[in-house]
Amino acid sequence: MTSETIALASDHGGVDLKNLIRDELVAKGYAVLDLGTDGAASVDYPDYATLVAKALKDGRASRGILLCGTGIGISIAANRHRHVRAALVHDCYGARMCRQHNDANVLVLGGRTIGSEVAKDCVDVFLTTAFEGGRHARRVAKLADAGER
Repeated sequence: MTSETIALASDHGGVDLKNLIRDELVAKGYAVLDLGTDGAASVDYPDYATLVAKALKDGRASRGILLCGTGIGISIAANRHRHVRAALVHDCYGARMCRQHNDANVLVLGGRTIGSEVAKDCVDVFLTTAFEGGRHARRVAKLADAGER
């Protein structure tokens, strides 16, 4: 069991998988900050990426999980926030590497592109894999300094 809080949000394209992941997280003892959406009505994915980014920035959550239909749009939107390192993954190897090498703090999944069992496995790997640090820490530090935001 853990007391870690995970911020979770999706647009309409990821809502079904978001709800499944929410239930899995709760069953594993995580506190979940479910920031929506709650139904199939069309919504704008940048709004939900911003909600998770704000939850991370103000300390209401330590990590986040975002979903949209493909995961592409919401990952682009999330990475507009300087303190977010969002990684779109399609398998457990990507979930592991985004933590070990990139210290990703937001996992992104495509609600229409990944199966539910693979998605659950990716979430588990993401949440249980530590950042390796070392040579990767220098590279991750450069991410915060990259470009104008």
